[in-house]
Amino acid sequence: DSKKAAKQENDMNWKKALVIFGKHEMAQTHKDSVVTWKSYQGTSKQGNVAQVIATANVSEIVERREYLRRIVAVTSMLGRQGLPFRGHDEGEDSPNRGNFLACMELLKEFDPFLQKHNPPSNAQYISPTSQNDMIDCCAQEVTSVIVSEMTKSKVYSIMVDEARDKKAEQLAVCVRYIKSFDAQSIANEIQQQIQNYGLAELKCVAQTYDGAAVMSGSTGGVQAHFRRLHPEAIYVHCYVHQLNLVLCNTCKAVPEAVELFSLLECVYSFFRTSLVNHHKFMETQAKLGLTKTELVQLSNTRWACQLRSISAVLETLPAILECLSAIGSPIAVGLRAKLYKFSAVYALLMFQSILSVTEGLHKFLQKETLDLAEAFICKQAVCDTLKGKHSDAFATELYEKTKALCNTHSIPEPGAKTRHKQRKMEDFVLEATVGSRTELNNSDTLKRELLFPCVDRMVGELDQRFCSVDAGLLKGVQACSPKSENFLSEPHLNELAKHYRLDLKKEEVLVARNFLTRKTEAGCPPKNMLSVYNLLDSDMFPSLKATIQVALTVPVSSCSCERSFSALRRLHSWLRQTMGQKRLHSLAVMSIEKDTLQHLSHNRVIDRFATLKNRRHSLMLPPTK
Repeated sequence: DSKKAAKQENDMNWKKALVIFGKHEMAQTHKDSVVTWKSYQGTSKQGNVAQVIATANVSEIVERREYLRRIVAVTSMLGRQGLPFRGHDEGEDSPNRGNFLACMELLKEFDPFLQKHNPPSNAQYISPTSQNDMIDCCAQEVTSVIVSEMTKSKVYSIMVDEARDKKAEQLAVCVRYIKSFDAQSIANEIQQQIQNYGLAELKCVAQTYDGAAVMSGSTGGVQAHFRRLHPEAIYVHCYVHQLNLVLCNTCKAVPEAVELFSLLECVYSFFRTSLVNHHKFMETQAKLGLTKTELVQLSNTRWACQLRSISAVLETLPAILECLSAIGSPIAVGLRAKLYKFSAVYALLMFQSILSVTEGLHKFLQKETLDLAEAFICKQAVCDTLKGKHSDAFATELYEKTKALCNTHSIPEPGAKTRHKQRKMEDFVLEATVGSRTELNNSDTLKRELLFPCVDRMVGELDQRFCSVDAGLLKGVQACSPKSENFLSEPHLNELAKHYRLDLKKEEVLVARNFLTRKTEAGCPPKNMLSVYNLLDSDMFPSLKATIQVALTVPVSSCSCERSFSALRRLHSWLRQTMGQKRLHSLAVMSIEKDTLQHLSHNRVIDRFATLKNRRHSLMLPPTK
């Protein structure tokens, strides 16, 4: 063919070329070729049919994901605020379709995109099932962020507590790390959670629970079962629970203290259970010109309430006495007789002074960033302060303060009374009490029978209960704190490193000591254990920094678990009792970790939602080249 075409070209009469070109231009073959050429040019710009369809598909996916971004934002907002999603009636004509649909309608009113977007009925993603899926995706993404941070940290400790919620036992599992039913079943559940989140390869350095036998038992408790799986995970009895036990046992050991707190509970019940009595009490305060103050109920698990209760009674004492006298019922007369005593006022002022010392420690131990060494230093400071109250000087000061307050309210100071022995007991040798009690009628008796026993018992309980961690390990943790006398003591640090199988280099400790000394001389002294950790370079001090990281990771309390139960009360209200456990878990994660949720990538949530199951309309963008 090429030879023939060449021959025709040679035989062509070029004098008639214009005529020939005109005929060729009008020929059908030329027209078909032009159409084909134009089509080719358009294809090269827009792509072939498959490419055009793919481009249109990507445009639709982008629009759907933009729509889902609004849904993720609404889900995230409701989760952070702990608000319910569903309404009782979600029909079009319902006046209250629930918070989720109401927020979507509100957004649509001001959002041009939602006003233009008209998704098909099977791709609106606002059904109850889609809501649950989106909630679950948000919770999983929050958990994924936490697990990612833990993986970078490489070590963690675990804190567990349980509480009864409606008809189910809820187990709160919290973790602590440095940011860059029966005992066996509970231990198995904890281990299962660790495996589910891919933490099995990380080193768990500590575990913290309350003092319940099922959790703290040395042979059959959760901590014992857990240590069989994680030998390095030392057990730390929650220091906040320990402090509550210290105060509780102190008051139970002294009869006068038991009587005082029983009296406070009776006074509270008398005025709170009767609207008439409560109204009269508030009127009496107003009449006497006092600031209206409510009495506070006592609590065996929250001893901060005891101090608030005592302070409220002391502030409203004249109103209480006058109100009880005016009511005049047998119960009111009995309560007034108990309160209208010098010894009762003395006990109120004494416990106000003692509990004021421990109140700061109670709040301090609940800090999330608190380390074990800092907690022990503060506990020792509280003990030293309490020991200062075991003195004649403080006893005299307290007695004079009580006398002044009693004179203000016309409460008589007790006189000396002679104690008579029962005649029928004269011929017997007694080894136990016969119901008689020492009359608290003077300064020496009050000091000997009430003040000193309470102070001594409290100091003894603090020293005994705050030593649940092995002494060698505790000294190792303290050696990581710049506030300790043994800061960077090599023998103590070796105890800690040996337990966690860390190869601590002696030279690193020596260099670190000189390095931190120069930092101090330069005006940048380390303030606490965390600042020491941040000052040390991981390349220069790898083993020492790893040791300090372990010390920082050991928890002080399980208050994070208690906070999760507080969130549970808000989420699982009586209006939401039919909620399933999986949805409750996801909502709890979103509510508790609201800071993480707020900074979560919407696209990551949408990607997880898209891959949750097969969907009729694609939501995943094609990978970019």
